[in-house]
Amino acid sequence: MSVLNPHTFHIPVMGLSYTIDSPVRVAHLGISSVVSITDDELTERMRAFYCKKFLLPYREITKKCSDYRAERIKEYLNMLNEVVTQKFQQFKEELTENKNVLDNYISLLPDTSELKNGLQKLIGEGLQMKEQLKKYLTDHFTPGAIDVNIMTKVDKEHYEKGVQLPVTFNDAHASLRGFAESDLNSSVVLSAGMNPRLYSYFEKFPVFYPDTNGHLQKKIILKVSDFRSAMIQGNFLAKKGLWVSEYRIESGLNCGGHAFATEGLLLGPILEEFKTRKDQLIQSAHELMVKALEAKNLLVPQQPLDLKITAQGGVGTAEEHNFLLDYYQIDSVGWGSPFLLVPEATSVDEETRNLLAKAKEEDFYLSNISPLGVPFNTIKGMSNDFWKNKRIKENKAGSSCPKKYLALNKECDPQGMCTASKKYQDIKLAELEQQKETLSEKAIEQKKAEIFEKACLCVGLANASYLENGMEIKGQQQGVVICPGPNLAYFDKIISLADMVKHIYGKINIFQDNNRPNMFVKELQMYVDHLKKGVAECAENMTTVQTKKWAAFKSNLQSGIDYYKELFAQSNFFTNEKEQIQQQLDMYRLQVNEVKL
Repeated sequence: MSVLNPHTFHIPVMGLSYTIDSPVRVAHLGISSVVSITDDELTERMRAFYCKKFLLPYREITKKCSDYRAERIKEYLNMLNEVVTQKFQQFKEELTENKNVLDNYISLLPDTSELKNGLQKLIGEGLQMKEQLKKYLTDHFTPGAIDVNIMTKVDKEHYEKGVQLPVTFNDAHASLRGFAESDLNSSVVLSAGMNPRLYSYFEKFPVFYPDTNGHLQKKIILKVSDFRSAMIQGNFLAKKGLWVSEYRIESGLNCGGHAFATEGLLLGPILEEFKTRKDQLIQSAHELMVKALEAKNLLVPQQPLDLKITAQGGVGTAEEHNFLLDYYQIDSVGWGSPFLLVPEATSVDEETRNLLAKAKEEDFYLSNISPLGVPFNTIKGMSNDFWKNKRIKENKAGSSCPKKYLALNKECDPQGMCTASKKYQDIKLAELEQQKETLSEKAIEQKKAEIFEKACLCVGLANASYLENGMEIKGQQQGVVICPGPNLAYFDKIISLADMVKHIYGKINIFQDNNRPNMFVKELQMYVDHLKKGVAECAENMTTVQTKKWAAFKSNLQSGIDYYKELFAQSNFFTNEKEQIQQQLDMYRLQVNEVKL
């Protein structure tokens, strides 16, 4: 049996709810997606919803269960696996029974797909096609992966009657346990940086170690910003006998959700380094893993295990997609935010989806609404803004904080508080009241705005699924928070799944207006703006450390522009926009050079 990956793209995790059930929607088509397992309440309610829809038995897992969080996540993932398996078997039957279904599916696949070529060859042979087709699909076709995401730093401690529970009951630890004990044969995507304590917890689960055939039942994917980070984290895990099966490189400022800006390192040069040093990454980790497995008396693979390099962030055209695949030799491209406009693929309520479709470039912005204190991509006009501002006007600012996943600030409470909560904001407002005599009215208003800006992501990022599916929303009204990347500004309508996939593969163009910047140029623009803003904010009192930081940032941008100038001059891609790209690179080089430290 030789499994042939039908697609060259995947759908990354988005928010808490936007890809919570994407596998149910698209996995039978061979499309891989990533489910957030941060919100156990959401997974439990979605399990109840789908068990009813697919006539599966359901037993509620309440908070009275001693390990309710891990159990809820495990059972939700098991349900997803069962539903996807069922839908996949039905789809394979349709492919063998209905010529139109088969033709339509083949039309969705890229021309480079071995699966597509094999199916077309069978159709061409004609005779006894049905039985041959069944065998071919059995041998070569599998559903898309049901991968899961854990934000490593969202690992809140839990208490019972004021006593802290063991670290294994922390949020991220319990999420990992739920995935590890599930029926899935897939991957966990670790994002938001390194958490050594969580990484060490992987050692407790045999499913992350290779079997006699060198096969991993469950795999580890690291979302990283650069090669150095990949090497450090990969070797850390390898020293524990754990293999990283994929490095998922994400543009720091050109992706949706939280924005983890690099030190001025641009996506192109980062991908170039992975391309040229991939063997070093593999060999280093393999040698360390072998030593660790030998020390643990576990099975040792003779050869390094498979390692994939994928990329995501701001991709919007087939030409950009193919450039990443062909030039940087990556294994798959992540298409995130555009799928928010595809009802067949993601879970978004109608009001929010229409907001995204109508939004213009100026409506997307990098905000400070996240309680994590990390810049957060969002959009003007979210329903969450309405309810947040309504409470502010009524002197009831802040969220009731029912879930507490982001109650990580220990400034006012050793057990942690969320900076978007009413409790925290009341404390900050009281402190501000005492500073009235020492601060100007303008300074007070500015500090109030900073306090009020924080949004309840735990509720706001989950509500879309409840609204879309007509499920009751209990508690304080929060509306919806959504986290699209800036690239979504150029997609201006609700899109069918078939049309989105055909757009990715260059069979159609869904853009009404082709005046869209190249993905690499757009990222460069955002980094130049980030540099200018950062330098301006500390210009009057810039310390030696800040001067060194921004000097390195500026130097990296200059090197990145030089890299792109040479790359695009020589590349056979982007021929229609080469002259424009070169002019834009010159313009941004001038802007970078003008920044004075």
